[in-house]
Amino acid sequence: MNRLLRPVRPLRWVGSSSKDLKGLPKQVRAAFGFGLHLAQTGLHPPNAKPLKGVGSGIVELLEDFDGDTYRAAYVVRFEQAVYVLHVFKKKSKRGSATPQPDIELIRRRLRDAESDHAERMRKAGKQ
Repeated sequence: MNRLLRPVRPLRWVGSSSKDLKGLPKQVRAAFGFGLHLAQTGLHPPNAKPLKGVGSGIVELLEDFDGDTYRAAYVVRFEQAVYVLHVFKKKSKRGSATPQPDIELIRRRLRDAESDHAERMRKAGKQ
């Protein structure tokens, strides 16, 4: 297969992640949109890093703008789709660690994504 013609997996938005993305500054939305598109094609965005402490296959996009830090967490472990779990402005001023309430929300939404994926696979007869 031509490396330039990668299949594009659909984005699936969990919880309020789509609405939250729309509330971010235009420059941040553009950066996250580009990063998510790369993830959809199986590439690793330059502004992404693995999110530790949640599970394998969870990636976090990072973007600084106007003195604030923004993040978008998504999961790439499913071949059929990229699930966007959480999009937010980092409020904690202590270090670069993701605040615990955001980690807990990501964990809950990951469970929702796993359930959605399993249901879609069951309906498609692929389980």
